[in-house]
Amino acid sequence: MVDEENKVPAAASRASNKRSFDSLAVSNENDPLQDPDRPFPVTKKRVVLGELNNLGNVVESTQNSNFTETHKSKRKIKLRKTTTENVVKETIKPETNANFSPNDDLQKCAYAPLIYQHLHSLEVEERRRPLSNYMEKVQNSVTPTMRMILVDWLVEVAEEYKLVSDTLYLAVTYIDRFLSSHVLAMNRLQLLGVSCMLIASKYEEISPPHVEDFCYITDNTYTREEVVNMERDLLNFLNFEISNPTTKTFLRIFTKAAQDNFSFLTLQFEFLGCYLAELSLLDYSCVRFLPSMTAASAIFLSRFTVLPEVHPWNLALQQCTGYKPSELKDCVLVIHELQSGRREATGRAVREKYMNHKYKCVAALHPPDIPACFFDDA
Repeated sequence: MVDEENKVPAAASRASNKRSFDSLAVSNENDPLQDPDRPFPVTKKRVVLGELNNLGNVVESTQNSNFTETHKSKRKIKLRKTTTENVVKETIKPETNANFSPNDDLQKCAYAPLIYQHLHSLEVEERRRPLSNYMEKVQNSVTPTMRMILVDWLVEVAEEYKLVSDTLYLAVTYIDRFLSSHVLAMNRLQLLGVSCMLIASKYEEISPPHVEDFCYITDNTYTREEVVNMERDLLNFLNFEISNPTTKTFLRIFTKAAQDNFSFLTLQFEFLGCYLAELSLLDYSCVRFLPSMTAASAIFLSRFTVLPEVHPWNLALQQCTGYKPSELKDCVLVIHELQSGRREATGRAVREKYMNHKYKCVAALHPPDIPACFFDDA
């Protein structure tokens, strides 16, 4: 009964995999699964972690807490449930409760500038940055279009297994860094993608998918040994330093600073920033921009999309991000073209994801052309 509930629709997954990678024209002549004389293999049941989410652990811990309270009540020890209301009552003194303001939370962010400075110092390190022209300088058979198809497919994989967005961003970072120094055959590009996703999920996820899950999602194009060997090569290349600030890291910081009035205190604004940032992952030309610049450009364009008549940048954002409007111009215009669908790298999976109502259908928003005066420095 449990297996029946946890099954992922194999037909849908296989169809999306084949649809995405038909464009790559990957040759699998040596693949034993392509042998017409070979009997159809029995599909192995996968341990589905895609149906799990991080809330499962919270529910389990709550159940264990209730059991502990019942068990220890025999010893006359009663555990009080921890709720948000109790935390607020204990944190805020009654005499200061009347003067409490949400702005008081800013006092807890005294180290925010130092944290941002540290993250910025990490992102500019040469060993953490991919080459801006690795397609022309290093690769022979891999093209920007193939990279776009791969990243768009990884968005589907992340949705299939309910992975956090940090895993996706980190995986794309590994892909670009590896391709900047290793010539890769066209038929191993998908193998690189799932291996990078495997390492990133082990770092970011509470319950990462298994190696067999990533073999399954590729329609068993690669064996378990191939994925593990590629994982080993990646870790050796990264020198096991798998932590890296990504666009998502800076987007969280800048979103807080961008919500300077009630007009921007909406989920739509936050989802729009995430959508624009994920669009930037698809485009090879965005590799040359620092993650912090991409995140700042996503905030710039999100504010312009929500309120096109208001200047999207101000001195507070300039001080927080360290970027002037003129410095963001190139990156903003690239993402703006991606958002409007004028560029070739317009991923289907990303747009379908953010056309969902749970993301407020932000993919349907199309801003007008950006006035040139908005890029003038204050």
